[in-house]
Amino acid sequence: MPLRVIFFGTPEFAVPSLLAIARSSHELAGVITQPDRPRGRGHKVLPEAVKRTALELQLPIWQPDSLKDPARLSGLADLRPDAAVVAAYGRLLPRALLDVPRLGCLNVHASLLPRWRGAAPVHRAILAGDTTTGVTIMRVVLALDAGPMLAHIPTPIEADETSVELESRLAILGAEAIVTVLDALARGPVPEVPQDDAHATYAPKIERADGRLDWTVPALDVHNRIRGLHPWPLASATLEGRRLLLRRSRVEHGQFSGAAPGTVLEAGGERLVVAAQPGAVRLLELQPEGRRAMSARDFLNGTRVVVGERFTEGA
Repeated sequence: MPLRVIFFGTPEFAVPSLLAIARSSHELAGVITQPDRPRGRGHKVLPEAVKRTALELQLPIWQPDSLKDPARLSGLADLRPDAAVVAAYGRLLPRALLDVPRLGCLNVHASLLPRWRGAAPVHRAILAGDTTTGVTIMRVVLALDAGPMLAHIPTPIEADETSVELESRLAILGAEAIVTVLDALARGPVPEVPQDDAHATYAPKIERADGRLDWTVPALDVHNRIRGLHPWPLASATLEGRRLLLRRSRVEHGQFSGAAPGTVLEAGGERLVVAAQPGAVRLLELQPEGRRAMSARDFLNGTRVVVGERFTEGA
């Protein structure tokens, strides 16, 4: 028998799961998402991705400032949900809410738990140089991302994949997995595997300060920081007083002299190669502060860069 589901989610990552449930045999009783907030340079109050999608699907929407309001909880209970699905909602659910759905609350998490519990699992996996990640469907408990697991789907991280690209892939994997789990729950109990807390690692929220790029680390670490911080806050560095946001890169393989970290080794045509310690990184896409993103070729066509100049840590 199809399940009656309420959905908690806010950003783009949650949209594939919302759409997958809407297209499944299960019934979406309503969508709970974060209140609209000012965003962008103009600080306009705009709806997030889940709200926009829910409006297109003509689903009931709630945007509570607090999930602890007894009246709000009573209203959700009146929906008589069989299950709740949470995907990047942005708030912890209180105990009283966890008890509302008959079959509990399930979370779509973008890592192979217990690795990378927390707010930024995709970014942290790339920053750490992980070569594999995945999606976990887990039961929501009061402890952060610590509930038992109902599905564990691994996927490789490509060598040059950015966090935004990887997150998009994981969102689709998560959408497929959550519908599979809901289908199984509709037939009866699903095995749940406890997490091993001894192997837990945490993925704290990314801050703007994380964008400062240190060239005194191996080339692979520099590359991982550039791709792991795309699309925000982006890795930053300064070249001859010019602050640059570094959007895409590649580890440059070959033999390099013992140039100081941050030294420009090549600057011509499509090639802008910078020394790390050890190794070198080829910058593929840059964004001068206050300007559009551009390829290395376009940047070098408009900016004089001399071999031997030094990149320093971004501000």
